[in-house]
Amino acid sequence: MPRSSPLDGLRFAFGTLTVIPVRVTRWDREAARGGMLCAPLAGLAVGAAAALLGLVLLFLGAGASLAAVASVAVPAVLTRGLHLDGLADTADGLGSGKPAEDALRIMKQSDIGPFGVITLVLTLLAQIAALAQAYDASWARGACAAVVSATLARLALTLAARAGVPAARPEGLGAAVAGVVPPRRAAAAAVAVAVAATAASALLGPYDMVRSVLAVLLSLAAAEALLRHCTRRFGGITGDVFGGLAETAATTALVVLSLG
Repeated sequence: MPRSSPLDGLRFAFGTLTVIPVRVTRWDREAARGGMLCAPLAGLAVGAAAALLGLVLLFLGAGASLAAVASVAVPAVLTRGLHLDGLADTADGLGSGKPAEDALRIMKQSDIGPFGVITLVLTLLAQIAALAQAYDASWARGACAAVVSATLARLALTLAARAGVPAARPEGLGAAVAGVVPPRRAAAAAVAVAVAATAASALLGPYDMVRSVLAVLLSLAAAEALLRHCTRRFGGITGDVFGGLAETAATTALVVLSLG
């Protein structure tokens, strides 16, 4: 099979992480590596769409709260709610207190348990409240928060797909992408996203630049903490865990970017 091209990686990222109609032409480890390295670009596109709808509503006089609801709804729609569903399933698995095999079985069920419902509701409320605060401060700050948080959410997936992180199951998205990204390339992607986010926030002022740096550090730290806990608890990562990592990183970033 010929070597995977950067276009294969982009197709993999947008075809698996969004509902944007992109045909995934390759589903091998090399394409998965490129896809996970391109995941922040998919997040950038999702965040830009979320910010755009929020700004349209703001300029039509809808107010910060409704703009925030719209900006939170866009990523859910553009991912068919897969990340939110993964967050809920991960919460159910962790909250069950059962051995790894039983917890994974619970996570695979189609229904959502009480831990999942509570986590989902609190996460969405936190995201909406944080974005409303950011939009209320200024339209530019709110738009920046929407874009940065969505990009960091997908960067967390790049880091979770690094070599050394095993899959909990032999099938599914987790198995397809587990361990495909070399640690150095994952670190390079993290630095690139951090620099871009900081540079964009610097245009809004020094305090926004500081908030952006903290958002990068704390969102990735929160996702890493969850990743390590899930790896210990389940024996590796799954597609549901990936969803939980994305929502954890996004929520942490939004909260930090709304402060001050």
